[in-house]
Amino acid sequence: MGSTGDKIKGTANEAAGRMKKAAGDLTGNNRLKAEGAGQEAKGKMQKAVGKAKDAVKGAIDKL
Repeated sequence: MGSTGDKIKGTANEAAGRMKKAAGDLTGNNRLKAEGAGQEAKGKMQKAVGKAKDAVKGAIDKL
């Protein structure tokens, strides 16, 4: 997957994770809160991978 795709999927996972955490808070569902936290972390990691790919591509382009 390209860097843009990673960043888009990362943003979507972060948003979905935040919604799950909020739903878990409202309902008192600890499993849903934990699942949301995990999905949010996954999204942050996907965005970081996308940014790293951009940095590598930029460095290669300068060569």
